[in-house]
Amino acid sequence: MNQASNLEHLMKTSPQKGKTKFIAITSGKGGVGKSTISANLSYTLFKMGYKVGVFDADIGLANLDLIFGVKTNKNILHALKGEAKFDEVIYPIENGLYLIPGDSGDEILKYANQDILDEFVDGSEILDSLDYMIIDTGAGIGEVTRAFLNASDYVVVVTIPDPAAITDAYATIKINSKIKTELFVIVNMAISQREGMGVFEKIRNVAKKNLPDLELNFLGCLQAGDSVKKSTKYRELLCKVEPLNNFSSSMNQIAKMIVSKVEQNVLQNPKESFAGFFKRILGYL
Repeated sequence: MNQASNLEHLMKTSPQKGKTKFIAITSGKGGVGKSTISANLSYTLFKMGYKVGVFDADIGLANLDLIFGVKTNKNILHALKGEAKFDEVIYPIENGLYLIPGDSGDEILKYANQDILDEFVDGSEILDSLDYMIIDTGAGIGEVTRAFLNASDYVVVVTIPDPAAITDAYATIKINSKIKTELFVIVNMAISQREGMGVFEKIRNVAKKNLPDLELNFLGCLQAGDSVKKSTKYRELLCKVEPLNNFSSSMNQIAKMIVSKVEQNVLQNPKESFAGFFKRILGYL
């Protein structure tokens, strides 16, 4: 089993007990607000009554601990090396919302062997209880990022109204379409909902011509604003400190769309366990 497959094993084995739904947040280009979206989406799902975990897999740029305001002394690498128990690297943000800090991708892959990954799954009661795991991946299409995307149930691509970001987002969509038949898009930092929809339409039109078998879904648009800039500057969770502003309202709609889509898929496969459903998705590998 190669290194990327080891990482995929971690992602695909965990849901078999708790039937966790894994949602990867990714982007083609850095600096599009992916971590902010991951943090606020996880908090919004938690406020909707779900048990949620957030895995900071943005290797080299892990910063969710700062966004959540949680002090983390240990991360997943300490657990993989046997220097900590796995539940010790799962930090409670709220009762029902948990953060798992990441580390260097090369180091994680170095220590992510079969026995250790099995222990990770078996050794955590918290992981077994989660409804959703939000995975904040790195930007681009590197080996580590692809491993997380391939093993996730749903992939959400984040972009902004910038030509380079849009081009990179489409490249990410194209790569993932080799594995996934369905992908989701969020347009961040838009001036208006109209601009956000326009960005998505550009991407969808190109995808229709070149990727006819791919279903591309628009989750929503998040508008730029002073509140977003302020929360980023002061490392605050915007959906928590300002639950009624435009960003928070849009995030709430995005979360509802995700939940609706997940429940729809479950209803389409009523006789299939989540483990079987997850293996069917991984069959594209």
